[in-house]
Amino acid sequence: MMTPPSPELVDSHCHLDFPEFAAELDAVVARAREAGVGRLLTICTRLSKFNDVLGVAERFDRMFCSVGVHPHEAAHETDIALDRIVTLAKHPKVVGIGEAGLDYYYDKSPRDKQQEVFRLHIEAACQTGLPLIVHSRDADEDTVALLREGAEKGDLKGVIHCFTATQYLADAALELGFFISLSGIVTFKNAESLRQVAKTVPLDRLLVETDAPYLAPMPLRGKRNEPSFMRHTAIYVADMLGVPFAELAQRTTANFERLFDKTVQKAAT
Repeated sequence: MMTPPSPELVDSHCHLDFPEFAAELDAVVARAREAGVGRLLTICTRLSKFNDVLGVAERFDRMFCSVGVHPHEAAHETDIALDRIVTLAKHPKVVGIGEAGLDYYYDKSPRDKQQEVFRLHIEAACQTGLPLIVHSRDADEDTVALLREGAEKGDLKGVIHCFTATQYLADAALELGFFISLSGIVTFKNAESLRQVAKTVPLDRLLVETDAPYLAPMPLRGKRNEPSFMRHTAIYVADMLGVPFAELAQRTTANFERLFDKTVQKAAT
């Protein structure tokens, strides 16, 4: 087997329970490790599928998961209860709350229901002390308002995942102590406005992710994304920021450990 490149990267957001990976999950994870992506965080989007997400995380070492409901599913999932999320979050493999948030682009759930469910996840993050994994699309003002509301009530930390939003959301998130995560979108030719915002994010608040199976980076755009492709995005981001790749990898990995600190406690699991 190929010796993993150094330094190590972390894919801070992927969906390895999705059917796109079912036939070759072992190979997908092996390719990630060969590409130097040592740790993986596979993300829950529906509580009804949590056991599947957890099963993937339990199957591999150095893989973790979250618990939560995507805004698309806010009106369609049953039994979205605060105490249920908090209880599930106690599992050693569960290191984050979400992904949760607001999506006013697709509006697959009514906006009032999205806001209700997002508030519940914010409270779960405060109660558990785990980071909140935020999805926000075309909903900057309401996302900021709800995060500020939650931060006033308790300690709140988290990440705006797959960041594609405005300088306003980036600045507000950073002010709240949140991290910003960049996906393969930042490599797309039409993403210049995103690149300009990304350049304003301090290196000690930056994460990288694939959001696999979606959003494969250039030059692989159009393919099914997978964690091994993380390296393409990370190399691009390092070049964009004018820092050596080794530094970008080291800093984003350290940032991941600082935010998702439960992964460090359970690193040997």
